[in-house]
Amino acid sequence: MPPLSQEAFHAALDALRAALSFGAPADAVLSRFFRENPKLGSQNRAFIAESVFGVMRQKFVLDRICEADASPRRLLLAFLARSGRNLREFEPIVSREDERVFLAGVKAFKLDTLTLAERAELPEWVAQELLASGMAEENLLALGRALAQAAPLDLRVNTQKMKRESVQAELQALGYESSPTPYSPFGLRVVGKPAINRHTLFTEGAIEVQDEGSQLLGLLVGPKRGEMVADFCAGAGGKTLLLGMLMASTGRLYAFDVSEKRLANLKPRLARSGLSNVQPQLINSENDSRIKRLAGKLDRVLVDAPCSGMGTLRRNPDLKFRQSAAGVDELNQKQAAILASAARLVKVGGRLVYATCSILPRENQGIVEAFLAANPGFSLVPAATILAEQRVELDTGDYLQLQPQTHGCDGFFAAVMQRKA
Repeated sequence: MPPLSQEAFHAALDALRAALSFGAPADAVLSRFFRENPKLGSQNRAFIAESVFGVMRQKFVLDRICEADASPRRLLLAFLARSGRNLREFEPIVSREDERVFLAGVKAFKLDTLTLAERAELPEWVAQELLASGMAEENLLALGRALAQAAPLDLRVNTQKMKRESVQAELQALGYESSPTPYSPFGLRVVGKPAINRHTLFTEGAIEVQDEGSQLLGLLVGPKRGEMVADFCAGAGGKTLLLGMLMASTGRLYAFDVSEKRLANLKPRLARSGLSNVQPQLINSENDSRIKRLAGKLDRVLVDAPCSGMGTLRRNPDLKFRQSAAGVDELNQKQAAILASAARLVKVGGRLVYATCSILPRENQGIVEAFLAANPGFSLVPAATILAEQRVELDTGDYLQLQPQTHGCDGFFAAVMQRKA
């Protein structure tokens, strides 16, 4: 742990003030801050990023510790004090007696004065929804605390270009330790946070950064060579590239999205991947005429629906403060509409996969159960059955339900449905 310096502390404080406005995602705020302060050294940049994300991860507890004065400065001081630093280390940045007393109080703060939601580092409305769904208090605490940890770096090997063992050996030669992911047959989990995007493995398309949970969603879709497949909400295309790889760059793979910017971000990734079967398609809504022309023609459709992102708090801790129960109400309407529209593309005998990176039942089971009730032509297929066909031993019930404290990946949900004759 490097010693505290005034320069690093004040830079971190400036970045934290910007992030706490919650006007933009914290990672975007930090990217802009680093661009505007190019003279910051790598050690200071690491300290700033760790401090900003650390405060976001622990903010419910830090707010209670700071009580009436939860200013950015007090929050940052409290975070640093809780990170194992002794009071003598604060001498370069703290001179006022009241701040010395405050720091001593941080060390003495008792967590048993907190509410369950605060101890879990989750918004009260999220905690209440999970408890109402039947989650036990100890499971809520375990989930919340796992979501408050930094995520590991997961890679997906592009098996069209290299084998996983070869990539692992090359990473080892570069000085990076990694191990195969527990479930995904083409995943690697890297120790630390090396800048992978600077290496030829990345620039030449042999690897992509992708959480193991996201990789498992591709296996649930299970596309085969020569099929017609759609990634209905493709975004920047991480899952699209995985599906294309599983199809061995054959057949036709549509990448639909309403955002021109997101699809533009797919283009360089697509070029690196070497895939030739992907067709990015900008649509104006889920009812675009391009979609209607494909009704009943596709073998498989993935709906990675827009959601609250509450399963990705390890990477995006600020989402806790930028999402709300009312916002999820709006998302529920969009999720239901998108799933209903995407279902029209699936041919008889075809597969429809609905997925989110949320832990909230009303974005997950709630949407699927309502869809199945309204669409008797579709039936639920147990996710474990599909994964077993892919030689993945993972059974979370009828649905794929992944949680960081149990599975080591982000919080994901997926349901597999088949269109009946």
